[in-house]
Amino acid sequence: MIVLKNFINIFFIPELRKKLLFTLGVLIVYQLGVHIPVIGIDVKALTAMVEKARGLGGLLSYLDMFSGGALKQATLFGLGIMPYITASIMMQMLSLTVPSLEQLQKEGEYGRKIINQYTRYLAFFVSIFQATSYVFLLERNNLVLEPGSWLFRINFVFSLTVASMFVMWLGEQISLFGLGNGSSMIIFAGIVARLPDDIIKTVFRVQQGLMDPVVAVLLLVLFVALAAFVVFVERGERKIPVQYTRRVVGQRVYGAQSTYIPFKVNTANIMPVILTGAVINIPLFATNMLADRFWIFQWLWENLQPTAALGSVVQFLLIIMFSFVYTALIFNPDELADNMKKGGGFIPGIRPGKQTASYFNYILTRLGLVGALYLATLALLPNLLYWVFNIPFIMTGTALLIVVGVGLDTAAQIESYLIENRYEGFLSTGRLKGRMIR
Repeated sequence: MIVLKNFINIFFIPELRKKLLFTLGVLIVYQLGVHIPVIGIDVKALTAMVEKARGLGGLLSYLDMFSGGALKQATLFGLGIMPYITASIMMQMLSLTVPSLEQLQKEGEYGRKIINQYTRYLAFFVSIFQATSYVFLLERNNLVLEPGSWLFRINFVFSLTVASMFVMWLGEQISLFGLGNGSSMIIFAGIVARLPDDIIKTVFRVQQGLMDPVVAVLLLVLFVALAAFVVFVERGERKIPVQYTRRVVGQRVYGAQSTYIPFKVNTANIMPVILTGAVINIPLFATNMLADRFWIFQWLWENLQPTAALGSVVQFLLIIMFSFVYTALIFNPDELADNMKKGGGFIPGIRPGKQTASYFNYILTRLGLVGALYLATLALLPNLLYWVFNIPFIMTGTALLIVVGVGLDTAAQIESYLIENRYEGFLSTGRLKGRMIR
């Protein structure tokens, strides 16, 4: 009752009500575009091909998860927000390695606007590449009504590219006028939109006697418990105490202050899982193209699938590797220690400078290991459920992490509005700690 009452309080705050309704309106527009098919595709044959892979087979199914099932039906929003996400990841990596982009990132709002513009241009070319690859993949599998027609190819690539740019624009509008991060909200909506279909499939299997009702209930309990575990870990952090000495700035004297630097358990966020999926699906796509000619490529294609034993081991190791690599890119212990020293701060019991940097590196390495094992296990656990219970759908660890992360961030943003307007938050124990999924 308390949660329901606090939910009703949302509509008593005009600004929050407008943001919520605007976000819902944009997501409805997005879902409408998800159901508009592109002309010239044998949709039934395409759906059957993707369903045969049971949700995780190759590049097509990986991208389909981010589009909310639109890609397997070749609809207008088939690429979804994925080209923009890919471009954002590429720009983020380049900003950490290219000096000119790194300098732009340090120039505040102006630099961020320039980088965002570069990201949009890059997303445009990524959309063209993905749409072109998609149309040739469709033709290779005899899923096109007029194979070899350049008019169809141009129309298909143009339609999906323009639609992807429109989805990117919708995401930016949510970020500006709605709740949460726009790109994350669109991915969140796409994943959640598939849940009713997954539930119906499970109920149908129970009714047909293909699944034990006890197993269905056990699956529900396991997914709820897994979601609760994700919430627990994502809110976990290691607080490093920092003491600032008394200092004089101009004519003002600032007294000694105590604060802390929070390091999250999952320091790399969801990025290692996304990078792993992208890396694995490159050889999957290549081996699929050559599987009909050479048996070795057929064997590789079958065994590198994320649901296969070898594919699961490779995925597990890649996630751990990318977790350490990405953490090293976004956290520079030497720079962090130097900035803290310039501000007059120090960690009690540790000398400023090199010792502080070594201590940060010590903490990040151990937290990174825990976070890497957590991400790798979370990514593979749904595969284990798939093998054991032969469930008719796959809720990947990536999807679950996105849903929980976006939910936490949105709940935290809503709660901040409620507290500012003197309403109670969702939890009586304190304010939620959300985070942004990028």
